[in-house]
Amino acid sequence: MFAIRPAHFPEDRPVVAALFREYADFLGFDLSFQDFEGELATLPGHYAAPAGVVLMAWSEDKAAGCVCLRPLENNICEMKRLYLRPDHRGAGQGRRLVERILAEARKRGYSRMVLDTVPQLQAAIGLYQSLGFVEIDAYTFNPVPGVRFYGCDL
Repeated sequence: MFAIRPAHFPEDRPVVAALFREYADFLGFDLSFQDFEGELATLPGHYAAPAGVVLMAWSEDKAAGCVCLRPLENNICEMKRLYLRPDHRGAGQGRRLVERILAEARKRGYSRMVLDTVPQLQAAIGLYQSLGFVEIDAYTFNPVPGVRFYGCDL
């Protein structure tokens, strides 16, 4: 049984932090330009309700992944930290997480969602494009070589 639900803070903080660390390790580059350690220390931080949300995916009683939404400006939000543990990839669960975060953004009244990603995440890029995301100009600082920015009207 695969279920998606909002994280509860402070109860879920250790599990969310563990997923975020796995995500950062998976990426393989330094996220200090995003104040990653500060983000972990202040969870839910920018993702706090009601403007934001951390969604957690669960398989049975084990955390399988996560995705987050945070407000930017002018009714625009940003998707962050989409991550599925390796044994949950390839079965459509990433699509379920993204569809759910898009629904959460609409529910909160956002008119546009943006994200940044890197070329090596081809499966994620294909997923984003299949859900209506198109490449856009940079909307934030990101020094990672090859970074790409996407946006989707909600």
